[in-house]
Amino acid sequence: MKKVLSCIQPTGDMHFGNYFGAVKNWVDLQSDYNCVYGVVDYHSMTMPYKPKKLRENTWSLIFNLLAVGIKPENLFIQSLIPEHAELCWIFNCFTSYGHLQRMTQFKDKSSQSSEKDSGFISAGLLDYPVLQAADILIYHADYVPVGKDQEQHLELSRAIAQRFNNQVGKEYFVLPECLFTETPKILSTADPSRKMSKSAGEKHYINVFAEEARIRKQIKSAVTDTGDTPKGEISAGIKNLFELLKACGKSEAHDSLLADYTNGSLKYVDLKETVANALVELNTQFSNKRNELMSNKKEIKNQIKQSSFEIRQRAQQTVKEVKDLTGLVNVRF
Repeated sequence: MKKVLSCIQPTGDMHFGNYFGAVKNWVDLQSDYNCVYGVVDYHSMTMPYKPKKLRENTWSLIFNLLAVGIKPENLFIQSLIPEHAELCWIFNCFTSYGHLQRMTQFKDKSSQSSEKDSGFISAGLLDYPVLQAADILIYHADYVPVGKDQEQHLELSRAIAQRFNNQVGKEYFVLPECLFTETPKILSTADPSRKMSKSAGEKHYINVFAEEARIRKQIKSAVTDTGDTPKGEISAGIKNLFELLKACGKSEAHDSLLADYTNGSLKYVDLKETVANALVELNTQFSNKRNELMSNKKEIKNQIKQSSFEIRQRAQQTVKEVKDLTGLVNVRF
């Protein structure tokens, strides 16, 4: 089976934008590929953070991922596999400073960091795409499921792999390819001109594990039409509600309500209620599973530590081979 690698930062609540836009796809890929998924806590250190909160967020995300269907044997925590950081240093020596400066996300995040923290910009913020390349290449991933906004980072991983291969005179690293799959772009129900995101504030995302009443309230208050929609076009707010309904797998309800919209008989209250019911159905399923996992918290944590240990053995083998190829003194194991 071809290898797939994808990672996610532990930055807090999992919202339905995360789930439908990435994590649901991860769950589905497990049946067709050899998948490895990482919770990358090293990456979360590039912006100002609180140590206790980072650890809490890391474990919370692990339980969330398991609750929505990620298999425990496919999961690792990045800081439990120090070879990622070691390979990152080696890759730094195969990466140009200018290339890192041109990364779009560095420009965006460095301006945010400067505003929030009196001008301090972490060197890690500049360098984290190299760590990201190490995350991918250390497992010789064939594919990385990405959105269009992340394509630039995968191109850097490919460039590093190619430069490494050229310099050591061997086609050692696979050049990973983008795995583009059809994933919905979920927008904020409070402002459908922007994507669903935690960074915009609580009203702009719907927590997968929120209380039912909160989910229903957020959908009930969803913006449907801002008044600037061109005649004959569906408004962004209504389109987003239909997208949510379709993403929940409610194709029959989606098609029926869309037909009502087309012939002018749709009541927005009916659309919102149907969307809320669909989200609550998923929320109930995932919350029940999460509660079950949380009742065995110690056992589950040990399971993830074990899966990280087993996945680490692959990383250790890669670093051993990389050291041999680059002329570093090696420890045999």
